[in-house]
Amino acid sequence: MNIEEYRSYCLTKKGVTESFPFPKLPNVLVYKVLGKIFTATDVNSFNSISVKAHPDEIEALRVQFSCLDTQAYMHKKHWNKVMLDHSVEDSLIYKWIDVSYLLVVQNLTKKQLLELKML
Repeated sequence: MNIEEYRSYCLTKKGVTESFPFPKLPNVLVYKVLGKIFTATDVNSFNSISVKAHPDEIEALRVQFSCLDTQAYMHKKHWNKVMLDHSVEDSLIYKWIDVSYLLVVQNLTKKQLLELKML
């Protein structure tokens, strides 16, 4: 996966926007669904992405996949850093992006879910 494939995939999801919201981290590209982050990456290096994971599965995933680790600046019980080291298939990385997106959508308010449905 390259950064353009990552970008295109994220933007296919309903209600998604991209931005560089962190002045102190100007190279961090963030994807949000209705204002809630579901993935991010450094556009200069693109050597990893951040994704959310099920809190009850996150530790087991880290044990199973060496490319997963905790992510600085993000809650370690909810976020994984996925090293893009070619140790797993892109299809699995896309699945982790999907899970991250769905976890964020599941926590939207009823009003936000209605807004998302209308998009």
